[in-house]
Amino acid sequence: MKQRLTLVYPRCEDAIRTKRLFALLKEVLEPYEVEVIQTVDDFGSLQNRRIIFAIPLGISGINLEYYRFLKKMRTDPTFFEGSVGGIIVDGESELYTKSVARVLMFTANKGGCSFPGRAMVEGTKDLLNYNIQAMRLETDNLSAYHISAKEMVNRVMEYGSLPKKQAKILVLHASNYSTSNTAGLWNMIKGRLEHCEITEISLRNGTIQDCSGCPYRMCMHFSEKSSCYYGGVIAKEVYPAILACDGLMILAPNYNDALSANITAFINRLTALFRKNQFYQKYLFAIVVSGYSGGDIVAEQLISALSMNKTFRLPPRFSMVETANDPASILKVQGIEERAAIFAEEMMAALVTKDR
Repeated sequence: MKQRLTLVYPRCEDAIRTKRLFALLKEVLEPYEVEVIQTVDDFGSLQNRRIIFAIPLGISGINLEYYRFLKKMRTDPTFFEGSVGGIIVDGESELYTKSVARVLMFTANKGGCSFPGRAMVEGTKDLLNYNIQAMRLETDNLSAYHISAKEMVNRVMEYGSLPKKQAKILVLHASNYSTSNTAGLWNMIKGRLEHCEITEISLRNGTIQDCSGCPYRMCMHFSEKSSCYYGGVIAKEVYPAILACDGLMILAPNYNDALSANITAFINRLTALFRKNQFYQKYLFAIVVSGYSGGDIVAEQLISALSMNKTFRLPPRFSMVETANDPASILKVQGIEERAAIFAEEMMAALVTKDR
Protein backbone atom coordinates (compact mmCIF):
# COMPACT_ATOMS: atom_id res chain seq x y z
CA MET A 1 0.00 0.00 0.00
CA LYS A 2 1.31 3.45 -0.94
CA GLN A 3 2.06 5.98 1.79
CA ARG A 4 -0.36 8.90 1.86
CA LEU A 5 0.82 12.44 1.29
CA THR A 6 -0.96 15.80 1.06
CA LEU A 7 0.19 18.18 -1.67
CA VAL A 8 -0.62 21.82 -0.96
CA TYR A 9 -0.30 23.30 -4.47
CA PRO A 10 -1.79 26.84 -4.72
CA ARG A 11 -3.40 27.19 -8.11
CA CYS A 12 -1.68 29.14 -10.87
CA GLU A 13 -3.76 29.62 -14.01
CA ASP A 14 -0.77 29.91 -16.36
CA ALA A 15 0.17 26.37 -17.46
CA ILE A 16 3.47 27.60 -18.93
CA ARG A 17 4.59 28.92 -15.55
CA THR A 18 3.81 25.62 -13.83
CA LYS A 19 5.15 23.25 -16.50
CA ARG A 20 8.56 22.66 -14.86
CA LEU A 21 7.12 22.25 -11.36
CA PHE A 22 4.32 20.00 -12.61
CA ALA A 23 6.85 17.66 -14.26
CA LEU A 24 8.96 17.54 -11.11
CA LEU A 25 5.97 16.74 -8.88
CA LYS A 26 4.75 14.05 -11.24
CA GLU A 27 8.10 12.29 -10.95
CA VAL A 28 8.96 12.69 -7.27
CA LEU A 29 5.44 12.02 -5.92
CA GLU A 30 4.73 8.98 -8.09
CA PRO A 31 5.44 6.47 -5.26
CA TYR A 32 2.78 8.00 -3.00
CA GLU A 33 -0.98 8.26 -2.74
CA VAL A 34 -1.44 12.01 -3.10
CA GLU A 35 -4.27 14.27 -2.01
CA VAL A 36 -4.00 17.60 -3.86
CA ILE A 37 -5.26 20.92 -2.45
CA GLN A 38 -5.20 23.80 -4.95
CA THR A 39 -7.72 26.37 -3.75
CA VAL A 40 -8.26 28.10 -0.43
CA ASP A 41 -11.84 26.82 -0.30
CA ASP A 42 -10.48 23.27 -0.02
CA PHE A 43 -7.72 24.27 2.39
CA GLY A 44 -8.70 23.35 5.93
CA SER A 45 -6.88 22.20 9.05
CA LEU A 46 -4.25 19.60 8.10
CA GLN A 47 -3.31 17.75 11.28
CA ASN A 48 -1.24 14.55 11.55
CA ARG A 49 -0.33 14.61 7.86
CA ARG A 50 2.76 14.37 5.69
CA ILE A 51 2.62 17.55 3.62
CA ILE A 52 4.52 18.90 0.64
CA PHE A 53 3.96 22.57 -0.07
CA ALA A 54 4.64 23.27 -3.76
CA ILE A 55 4.52 26.95 -4.65
CA PRO A 56 4.72 28.09 -8.31
CA LEU A 57 5.88 31.69 -8.65
CA GLY A 58 5.99 33.89 -11.72
CA ILE A 59 8.66 36.47 -12.37
CA SER A 60 7.01 38.72 -9.75
CA GLY A 61 7.47 36.14 -6.99
CA ILE A 62 3.76 36.38 -6.20
CA ASN A 63 1.13 33.65 -6.23
CA LEU A 64 -2.15 35.19 -5.13
CA GLU A 65 -3.77 31.89 -4.15
CA TYR A 66 -0.75 31.10 -1.96
CA TYR A 67 -1.26 34.35 -0.05
CA ARG A 68 -4.87 33.34 0.57
CA PHE A 69 -3.52 30.06 1.96
CA LEU A 70 -1.01 31.96 4.12
CA LYS A 71 -3.75 34.15 5.59
CA LYS A 72 -5.73 31.07 6.60
CA MET A 73 -2.68 29.38 8.17
CA ARG A 74 -1.99 32.39 10.39
CA THR A 75 -5.46 32.39 11.94
CA ASP A 76 -5.17 28.95 13.59
CA PRO A 77 -2.24 28.12 15.93
CA THR A 78 -2.96 24.37 15.60
CA PHE A 79 -3.57 24.30 11.83
CA PHE A 80 -0.79 21.71 11.23
CA GLU A 81 -0.60 20.05 14.66
CA GLY A 82 1.23 16.72 14.42
CA SER A 83 2.14 17.16 10.75
CA VAL A 84 5.53 17.00 9.04
CA GLY A 85 6.24 19.19 6.04
CA GLY A 86 8.56 20.00 3.19
CA ILE A 87 8.58 22.89 0.70
CA ILE A 88 9.27 23.20 -3.03
CA VAL A 89 9.27 26.69 -4.54
CA ASP A 90 9.67 27.14 -8.31
CA GLY A 91 10.14 30.58 -9.85
CA GLU A 92 10.91 32.49 -13.01
CA SER A 93 13.46 34.75 -11.36
CA GLU A 94 16.71 34.38 -9.44
CA LEU A 95 14.89 36.16 -6.60
CA TYR A 96 12.07 35.50 -4.12
CA THR A 97 12.08 31.67 -3.92
CA LYS A 98 13.91 31.41 -0.60
CA SER A 99 12.19 34.41 0.99
CA VAL A 100 8.78 32.91 0.17
CA ALA A 101 9.91 29.53 1.52
CA ARG A 102 11.20 30.75 4.84
CA VAL A 103 8.06 32.81 5.56
CA LEU A 104 6.00 29.72 4.75
CA MET A 105 8.15 27.49 6.98
CA PHE A 106 7.98 29.95 9.88
CA THR A 107 4.19 30.21 9.54
CA ALA A 108 3.55 26.46 9.22
CA ASN A 109 5.92 25.75 12.11
CA LYS A 110 3.98 28.18 14.33
CA GLY A 111 0.90 26.15 13.42
CA GLY A 112 2.49 22.94 14.75
CA CYS A 113 4.25 21.57 11.66
CA SER A 114 7.63 19.87 12.11
CA PHE A 115 10.29 20.04 9.39
CA PRO A 116 13.24 17.72 8.85
CA GLY A 117 16.57 19.32 8.09
CA ARG A 118 16.92 20.71 4.57
CA ALA A 119 13.17 20.56 4.01
CA MET A 120 13.19 23.23 1.29
CA VAL A 121 14.02 22.81 -2.39
CA GLU A 122 14.01 25.81 -4.73
CA GLY A 123 14.11 26.11 -8.48
CA THR A 124 15.26 29.53 -9.63
CA LYS A 125 14.80 30.74 -13.22
CA ASP A 126 17.92 29.15 -14.77
CA LEU A 127 18.60 26.67 -11.93
CA LEU A 128 22.00 28.25 -11.40
CA ASN A 129 21.66 27.33 -7.71
CA TYR A 130 22.32 23.70 -8.77
CA ASN A 131 25.68 24.29 -10.45
CA ILE A 132 27.74 22.71 -7.66
CA GLN A 133 25.34 19.87 -6.95
CA ALA A 134 25.07 18.99 -10.65
CA MET A 135 28.86 18.88 -10.87
CA ARG A 136 29.11 16.57 -7.86
CA LEU A 137 26.38 14.29 -9.20
CA GLU A 138 27.85 14.38 -12.72
CA THR A 139 24.52 15.39 -14.20
CA ASP A 140 22.71 18.50 -15.47
CA ASN A 141 21.08 21.13 -13.27
CA LEU A 142 17.49 20.05 -13.97
CA SER A 143 18.27 16.47 -12.95
CA ALA A 144 19.99 17.74 -9.80
CA TYR A 145 16.82 19.71 -8.99
CA HIS A 146 14.71 16.55 -9.32
CA ILE A 147 17.14 14.52 -7.22
CA SER A 148 17.09 17.14 -4.45
CA ALA A 149 13.29 17.21 -4.43
CA LYS A 150 13.06 13.42 -4.30
CA GLU A 151 15.51 13.24 -1.38
CA MET A 152 13.64 15.96 0.49
CA VAL A 153 10.28 14.21 0.07
CA ASN A 154 11.87 11.00 1.38
CA ARG A 155 13.07 12.85 4.48
CA VAL A 156 9.55 14.15 5.10
CA MET A 157 8.01 10.70 4.73
CA GLU A 158 10.62 8.99 6.93
CA TYR A 159 10.73 11.66 9.65
CA GLY A 160 10.26 10.45 13.21
CA SER A 161 10.74 11.81 16.73
CA LEU A 162 14.02 11.22 18.60
CA PRO A 163 13.29 11.55 22.33
CA LYS A 164 15.83 10.41 24.93
CA LYS A 165 15.68 9.68 28.65
CA GLN A 166 18.24 12.43 29.26
CA ALA A 167 18.57 15.05 26.51
CA LYS A 168 21.58 17.29 25.96
CA ILE A 169 20.88 20.93 25.12
CA LEU A 170 23.56 23.37 23.93
CA VAL A 171 22.76 27.04 24.47
CA LEU A 172 24.71 29.62 22.46
CA HIS A 173 24.45 33.31 23.21
CA ALA A 174 26.31 36.60 23.01
CA SER A 175 24.27 38.41 25.64
CA ASN A 176 25.09 40.30 28.80
CA TYR A 177 23.13 38.19 31.27
CA SER A 178 22.68 41.05 33.74
CA THR A 179 20.71 43.22 31.29
CA SER A 180 19.53 40.92 28.50
CA ASN A 181 15.80 40.32 28.14
CA THR A 182 16.59 37.36 25.89
CA ALA A 183 18.69 35.74 28.61
CA GLY A 184 16.02 36.56 31.18
CA LEU A 185 13.41 34.74 29.12
CA TRP A 186 15.74 31.76 28.71
CA ASN A 187 16.14 31.58 32.49
CA MET A 188 12.36 31.33 32.85
CA ILE A 189 12.31 28.43 30.41
CA LYS A 190 15.44 26.70 31.70
CA GLY A 191 14.01 26.45 35.20
CA ARG A 192 11.13 24.38 33.83
CA LEU A 193 13.17 21.86 31.84
CA GLU A 194 13.48 18.40 33.34
CA HIS A 195 15.71 15.46 32.39
CA CYS A 196 17.91 17.79 30.34
CA GLU A 197 21.66 18.33 30.59
CA ILE A 198 22.28 21.96 29.64
CA THR A 199 25.57 23.44 28.42
CA GLU A 200 25.79 27.19 27.92
CA ILE A 201 28.56 28.81 25.89
CA SER A 202 29.01 32.54 25.60
CA LEU A 203 30.22 33.91 22.27
CA ARG A 204 30.52 37.34 23.84
CA ASN A 205 33.87 37.11 25.58
CA GLY A 206 36.99 37.38 23.46
CA THR A 207 37.25 37.75 19.71
CA ILE A 208 35.00 35.56 17.56
CA GLN A 209 36.73 35.37 14.19
CA ASP A 210 34.20 35.23 11.35
CA CYS A 211 34.62 32.85 8.43
CA SER A 212 36.92 34.33 5.80
CA GLY A 213 36.17 31.80 3.07
CA CYS A 214 39.23 29.57 3.15
CA PRO A 215 39.93 27.57 -0.02
CA TYR A 216 37.82 24.39 -0.16
CA ARG A 217 40.75 22.02 0.34
CA MET A 218 41.98 23.92 3.39
CA CYS A 219 38.50 23.94 4.92
CA MET A 220 38.14 20.19 4.27
CA HIS A 221 41.55 19.54 5.86
CA PHE A 222 40.46 21.09 9.14
CA SER A 223 36.96 19.64 8.83
CA GLU A 224 38.41 16.13 8.86
CA LYS A 225 39.67 16.93 12.36
CA SER A 226 36.35 18.60 13.35
CA SER A 227 38.27 21.86 13.56
CA CYS A 228 38.77 25.15 11.76
CA TYR A 229 41.79 27.18 10.66
CA TYR A 230 40.79 30.11 12.90
CA GLY A 231 40.47 27.99 16.07
CA GLY A 232 39.32 29.86 19.19
CA VAL A 233 36.20 29.15 21.22
CA ILE A 234 34.28 28.02 18.11
CA ALA A 235 36.67 25.15 17.35
CA LYS A 236 37.68 24.31 20.93
CA GLU A 237 34.32 24.50 22.71
CA VAL A 238 31.43 24.96 20.31
CA TYR A 239 32.24 22.23 17.77
CA PRO A 240 32.50 19.41 20.36
CA ALA A 241 29.34 20.66 22.08
CA ILE A 242 27.44 20.72 18.77
CA LEU A 243 28.44 17.12 18.07
CA ALA A 244 27.35 16.04 21.57
CA CYS A 245 23.99 17.84 21.78
CA ASP A 246 20.49 16.66 20.93
CA GLY A 247 19.10 20.19 20.72
CA LEU A 248 20.66 23.55 19.91
CA MET A 249 19.14 26.63 21.54
CA ILE A 250 20.09 30.01 20.05
CA LEU A 251 19.46 33.11 22.16
CA ALA A 252 18.91 35.71 19.46
CA PRO A 253 18.09 39.27 20.48
CA ASN A 254 16.90 41.30 17.51
CA TYR A 255 19.62 43.76 16.52
CA ASN A 256 18.41 45.94 13.64
CA ASP A 257 16.21 43.14 12.31
CA ALA A 258 19.22 40.82 12.06
CA LEU A 259 21.14 38.27 14.07
CA SER A 260 23.97 39.64 16.20
CA ALA A 261 27.47 39.65 14.73
CA ASN A 262 28.78 36.86 16.98
CA ILE A 263 25.82 34.56 16.30
CA THR A 264 26.26 35.21 12.57
CA ALA A 265 29.97 34.42 12.85
CA PHE A 266 29.14 31.13 14.60
CA ILE A 267 26.76 30.14 11.79
CA ASN A 268 29.35 30.98 9.14
CA ARG A 269 32.07 29.08 11.00
CA LEU A 270 29.78 26.06 11.37
CA THR A 271 30.45 25.27 7.70
CA ALA A 272 33.81 23.69 8.53
CA LEU A 273 32.18 21.22 10.93
CA PHE A 274 29.22 20.69 8.59
CA ARG A 275 31.38 19.51 5.71
CA LYS A 276 31.99 16.28 7.61
CA ASN A 277 29.07 16.15 10.06
CA GLN A 278 25.46 16.84 9.15
CA PHE A 279 22.82 17.59 11.75
CA TYR A 280 19.60 15.88 10.65
CA GLN A 281 19.26 14.23 14.09
CA LYS A 282 19.53 17.49 16.08
CA TYR A 283 16.70 19.88 16.97
CA LEU A 284 16.89 23.66 16.62
CA PHE A 285 15.27 26.00 19.15
CA ALA A 286 15.41 29.79 19.42
CA ILE A 287 14.43 32.62 21.72
CA VAL A 288 14.06 35.95 19.91
CA VAL A 289 13.37 39.16 21.80
CA SER A 290 12.88 42.47 19.96
CA GLY A 291 12.92 45.93 21.45
CA TYR A 292 10.28 47.05 18.96
CA SER A 293 9.25 44.58 16.25
CA GLY A 294 10.67 42.24 13.61
CA GLY A 295 11.26 39.12 15.68
CA ASP A 296 9.78 36.99 12.91
CA ILE A 297 12.53 38.22 10.55
CA VAL A 298 15.26 37.01 12.92
CA ALA A 299 13.53 33.65 13.46
CA GLU A 300 13.29 33.22 9.69
CA GLN A 301 17.03 33.93 9.36
CA LEU A 302 17.71 31.08 11.77
CA ILE A 303 15.38 28.81 9.79
CA SER A 304 17.13 29.47 6.49
CA ALA A 305 20.68 29.36 7.92
CA LEU A 306 20.46 26.42 10.30
CA SER A 307 17.53 24.28 9.10
CA MET A 308 17.28 24.82 5.36
CA ASN A 309 21.06 24.95 4.94
CA LYS A 310 22.73 23.26 7.92
CA THR A 311 20.09 20.48 8.28
CA PHE A 312 18.89 21.00 11.87
CA ARG A 313 15.32 19.73 12.31
CA LEU A 314 12.53 22.06 13.44
CA PRO A 315 10.17 20.81 16.16
CA PRO A 316 6.70 22.36 16.28
CA ARG A 317 6.93 26.03 17.28
CA PHE A 318 10.73 25.96 17.44
CA SER A 319 10.98 29.64 18.42
CA MET A 320 9.58 31.85 21.14
CA VAL A 321 9.32 35.39 19.81
CA GLU A 322 8.61 38.22 22.25
CA THR A 323 8.89 42.02 22.54
CA ALA A 324 10.62 43.79 25.46
CA ASN A 325 12.77 46.92 25.47
CA ASP A 326 14.07 48.18 28.82
CA PRO A 327 16.32 45.85 30.86
CA ALA A 328 14.31 43.20 32.76
CA SER A 329 11.06 44.39 31.16
CA ILE A 330 10.51 40.86 29.80
CA LEU A 331 9.53 39.92 33.36
CA LYS A 332 6.57 42.32 33.18
CA VAL A 333 5.18 41.20 29.80
CA GLN A 334 1.62 40.02 30.24
CA GLY A 335 1.31 36.22 30.17
CA ILE A 336 5.04 35.64 29.77
CA GLU A 337 5.29 33.05 32.55
CA GLU A 338 2.52 30.95 31.00
CA ARG A 339 4.04 31.14 27.51
CA ALA A 340 7.49 30.24 28.88
CA ALA A 341 6.00 27.21 30.61
CA ILE A 342 4.29 26.07 27.41
CA PHE A 343 7.50 26.52 25.41
CA ALA A 344 9.44 24.46 27.97
CA GLU A 345 6.83 21.71 27.76
CA GLU A 346 7.09 21.63 23.96
CA MET A 347 10.89 21.47 24.15
CA MET A 348 10.65 18.47 26.44
CA ALA A 349 8.03 16.85 24.20
CA ALA A 350 10.56 16.91 21.37
CA LEU A 351 13.65 15.97 23.38
CA VAL A 352 12.62 13.77 26.32
CA THR A 353 10.85 10.42 26.22
CA LYS A 354 7.60 10.16 28.16
CA ASP A 355 8.26 6.58 29.23
CA ARG A 356 10.86 6.81 31.98
